Amino acid sequence: MSVDGPFGLSERDPGLAAEVRIGLSAVEEGLTEATKSDVPFITEAAQHLVRAGGKRFRPLLALLGAQFGDPNAPGVVPAAVVVELTHLATLYHDDVMDEADVRRGVPSANANWDNSVAVLTGDFLFARASHLLADLGQDAVRVQAGAFERLVTGQILETAGPPEGSSPIDHYLNVIAGKTGSLIAVSGRIGAMMAGVDDSAVSILTQYGERMGVAFQLADDVLDIASDSQELGKTPGTDLREGVPTLPVLYLREYAATSGAPEDRALCELLDGDLSDPVRHAEALAGLRGHPALQQAKQHTIRYAREAAEMLGPLPACPAKDALTDLSEAVVHRAG
Repeated sequence: MSVDGPFGLSERDPGLAAEVRIGLSAVEEGLTEATKSDVPFITEAAQHLVRAGGKRFRPLLALLGAQFGDPNAPGVVPAAVVVELTHLATLYHDDVMDEADVRRGVPSANANWDNSVAVLTGDFLFARASHLLADLGQDAVRVQAGAFERLVTGQILETAGPPEGSSPIDHYLNVIAGKTGSLIAVSGRIGAMMAGVDDSAVSILTQYGERMGVAFQLADDVLDIASDSQELGKTPGTDLREGVPTLPVLYLREYAATSGAPEDRALCELLDGDLSDPVRHAEALAGLRGHPALQQAKQHTIRYAREAAEMLGPLPACPAKDALTDLSEAVVHRAG
């Protein structure tokens, strides 16, 4: 085929690929419609990231989850639109917190306008997602609300930092299970629910999505260090500059604490300094790119992705199951 993007489906089943392409096209139409407003400026701001594109990973999981039931059920595409709208809303807010200048290869909303516009546009997208969700039934509302609560809790835990005496790495994994895993888990779950999939399969798809969500974020952590801006779609080392303790950095600090190697301590001191200076920022990036901590983070990412694939075992053999397995391998290759 393929469905475009780094998580495109393989050629293994052209029929499934064609169905998914049609579904994703309907999702794009739904996103465009949901981000329209009677106020032209709101439409412009709300469609800013929609037009920039993206992997559409969450809608893809919703559509694949629906393949285990009736993929043409009327609630499937709106459910996929809801999860992507929710994700887009969080990006507007994230860019304000991160003071990011670039998102998906275009100026971020806060850089294009200002922080207030970015925050309010994110709120507008949350409102539109809720409006669509209300038509999907109480169970869907409850599931999405639970995921949103976990997402916000993860963000708050990240801001608060790990409790004294706890493992920073364990804390971080809990944070991203909430921030990223929750919404990716609910993507496959709500798509399957709308398609009438039985409870046991819905549970498997939810657990798969949770692990994929963690792997997905860890792969982003790796790419934030290892990739250039063209490949990443945003400024490399954004989390590094903002002092966000991603997994490669946490492993580096663990190395420094256990080995006591002067070069590890020096790199940690550099990270603790002012990385708004482009020279220091570039030096820190180069140091992490050459450090074993980055490779350790890659291996951790791969482990989560492979665990996700293993979760699919009890599901019946079908093209959608093969596609979900392929997606886990795509994360492996992305991290590697």
